[in-house]
Amino acid sequence: MKSQASADRLRRTLGRADLRAVPESRRALRELLRHWGTPGRSEVAELLTSELVTNALVHTDHEAVLTATVGPRGLRVEVRDFVDREPRPRAPSTDDGTHGRGLVLVESLADGWGVRKHRVGKSVWFELDAAAA
Repeated sequence: MKSQASADRLRRTLGRADLRAVPESRRALRELLRHWGTPGRSEVAELLTSELVTNALVHTDHEAVLTATVGPRGLRVEVRDFVDREPRPRAPSTDDGTHGRGLVLVESLADGWGVRKHRVGKSVWFELDAAAA
């Protein structure tokens, strides 16, 4: 996993299907957000980031790129993958165990979220407002 970080930005390349990237991404984001917002807000950011990273690695079987940026308006996290199939939130069923809840969590806890198409693949992103932090 390649990583770049500055005072307000984190960028990591996540290896194909390497689920070790999930806790490593959470730790890197925690470090980035060390002085941002309230502890509860940072924990929400970690949770949502781990959901997006997990989805990208499990559902695409390709590498992904995580980018997190802290700005005056808040936090924006994007996870880019290289598969065109769009993710959709779905109501989890009792048969799914813990699967199927990631985007539902993102939809309910983020101040904004969406999918941005690229020429190859897409980015799934969420934002948390600084005003609420």
